[in-house]
Amino acid sequence: MVATHLTSGHMEHAHRHLAAKALAELAHERLFHPEPDGTARNGDSEDADGAAPDAYRLDLDGVTYRFTARRYALEHWVIDAASIRRTADAGPRGVVDLPVDALELIAELQPLLQVPDALLATYLEELSATLAGAAAKRERELDGTTASVTGLLAAVRTASGTHATAEAFQQVEAAMTEGHPSFVANNGRIGFSLRDYRAYAPERGERLRMLWLAARREHTHLALAADQTEAAHYGVPGTPGELSDAERAAFADRLAARRLDPADYLYLPVHPWQWEHRVAVTFAADVARGDLVPLGPGSDEYQPQQSIRTMFNRTRPERHYVKVALAIQNMGFLRGLSPAYMRATPEINDWVAQLVANDATLRGAGFGVLRELASVGYTGDVYHRTPQPNPHRKMLAALWRESPVPRLEPGERLVTMASLLHRDASGTSFVSALVRESGVPPEQWLRAYLDAYLYPLVHCLLTYELAFMPHGENLILVLRDGVVRRAIMKDIGEEVAMLGHGALPAGVERIRAVVDDDEKALAIFTDVFDGVLRHLSGILAEDGVLGEERFWALVAETIDRHAAEHPDLARSRPGTGIDLRAARFAHSCLNRLQLRNTLQMVDLTNQSESLIYAGTLANPVRRREG
Repeated sequence: MVATHLTSGHMEHAHRHLAAKALAELAHERLFHPEPDGTARNGDSEDADGAAPDAYRLDLDGVTYRFTARRYALEHWVIDAASIRRTADAGPRGVVDLPVDALELIAELQPLLQVPDALLATYLEELSATLAGAAAKRERELDGTTASVTGLLAAVRTASGTHATAEAFQQVEAAMTEGHPSFVANNGRIGFSLRDYRAYAPERGERLRMLWLAARREHTHLALAADQTEAAHYGVPGTPGELSDAERAAFADRLAARRLDPADYLYLPVHPWQWEHRVAVTFAADVARGDLVPLGPGSDEYQPQQSIRTMFNRTRPERHYVKVALAIQNMGFLRGLSPAYMRATPEINDWVAQLVANDATLRGAGFGVLRELASVGYTGDVYHRTPQPNPHRKMLAALWRESPVPRLEPGERLVTMASLLHRDASGTSFVSALVRESGVPPEQWLRAYLDAYLYPLVHCLLTYELAFMPHGENLILVLRDGVVRRAIMKDIGEEVAMLGHGALPAGVERIRAVVDDDEKALAIFTDVFDGVLRHLSGILAEDGVLGEERFWALVAETIDRHAAEHPDLARSRPGTGIDLRAARFAHSCLNRLQLRNTLQMVDLTNQSESLIYAGTLANPVRRREG
């Protein structure tokens, strides 16, 4: 198979882009400290807006990197990828230029990064896959296969009707090129071949059909939300659920042809890759004895989302997403799904959804959640009878999540929040173009976004000690006339956490992770300020749309407005210290987690103890004296 994206031109761009990101994010995490080069100013985050970029250098063992960059609040670096120069002292020949190579950069940084020797090659492989993906994305952008920002905005603006709105939503989803904005190795997907990449990578925008298994009921658990039933979930005669009447009849006939009783089985969707590489091999014995029975593909077509194992129903956009196990190594984890872990998922989602629906402040902000209302997992394999938990126990499970499409009012559109950090191949920013096209002053546009995104998160934390994982891929924004009107949170079951001692139903107790007040505040400081707003502020400042000083002033205003509108919170919880206007906060570092263990960044059962800090960061919304 020809790999047309692996050309020197595409790869040089990918190397420079990834090298710039590595230098920026690893310097942000204080793994090294680039020094001013020559007569450059030492960048001041307080007055960087509009200033010419400074020159910096990083001296490593025998190699020097020089580049220009601007520095913003939260020690955020925006490095000009085209300016990066890598040189070495060649003795009598003097200083010689070397190619900018992101893989060589990591190898040269290894004494500082200290990736365990046994895992360094794995990390480099994830980087190499990230480079290959970047080259393929650039090829598609340049040849027009992937829409430019202008094309995306036109699609979103002109969409009308369910299918057209869903089409525009998914066109934006597939156009995302960066992956996680903070992680350097963020598109690893170890296990995908080139053919797999082209069929299943989110940025390809291709469609697939899920393969269905009949899983013997005695070894399988179906968990449902309180308002769901098994019959309605899969479908009843005349009322399709996840399966049509014809599909259910065909599946029953295939089981009967093998003299198996359909009543003895539950239906479980499987990713085509997972069937070919895992189920038919790793679970061959289960298939042979009839505990797992392959039934063939379903009729609905799905599109992979940025989270790669979650699929959006393109045939029936109003139907549920389906999230399936996909045993590839990607960004610090094997992307499986645990049947045991997901038993409580619908109940957790019910509890969170009810809390959100019953809260007048959240209703007023339009904040909502997409419930994961059904999960199914198979545990009849031998791996579930081995002494220790292992990745093999996370290979046969699925869950269904509500679609946002039925929630739209006339004139509303959907985009992933990750789009706000997207730049196309020409360097055009989605958010800057969106602000300008809306015709709304930038401050007013940002205020509307913060009201939809930040305000509800602050409210959940301060009122209920409840934290989400609110990065760009986990939020769906509802737009009207190019302005954010409300936000919808997803990925609840695996990501939500109760950080205090508030009451929880017994079946939801799993989400409790009690921490002190300073760590509670990191749910905003780390996940929102550092994980999202740091990048967004840099883009708007770089594009001349809104200076960072005014940006963070509006963030502070949002926090202060919540406090003013909820004066009883401070009185009802005396002695608490969740201070979002504190002078500094702990600098929690994401890449350090992946560098420490490229196979499993954190212990999901005790994430707090897994965190790595690098001192503190100055809070850009800290109270100013005088």
